[in-house]
Amino acid sequence: MNVRNLLAATAIASLPASPAAAQEALVTYKSLSPEVALDLARATLADCQNRGFQVAVAIVDRFGVTQVLLRDRFAGPHTVSTASGKAWTAVSFRTNTTELNTLSQPGTMQAGIRNLPGSVIIGGGVTVEAAGSLVGAVGVSGAPGGDADEACAKAGIAAIRDKLDF
Repeated sequence: MNVRNLLAATAIASLPASPAAAQEALVTYKSLSPEVALDLARATLADCQNRGFQVAVAIVDRFGVTQVLLRDRFAGPHTVSTASGKAWTAVSFRTNTTELNTLSQPGTMQAGIRNLPGSVIIGGGVTVEAAGSLVGAVGVSGAPGGDADEACAKAGIAAIRDKLDF
């Protein structure tokens, strides 16, 4: 009996990998289409304009790569890199930058993230999720304060929410 069980186990172990195991080698993920990313940037910029703010808006994909960048004509030159940095930071840490600002105050364990290259720990970077998946982030710079930048970003996301709920 033991020999028979040993032979059966050896035969099973020598079979090629199943299709299910092969499929685990590939990853499927959701991502913003260029059209939806552009709609998000436009909606965010429009909300800021309605509030009287001249801003730059950056949309990054789930990997932090910029998909769309819009800058209002009177937004300061620093707003482009700041908006991009906020979006990149939010998606990289999977956390809105306002929350990161609170979590990384001097003297806390997370304070070091403020010194990481490319990190912009100022309010205005907001993650974008769809169907439970992180699909990107919005960064806004130029409004009078990170809270106003964040409000525009959240309004932009709300404006296209129906396109994200798939």
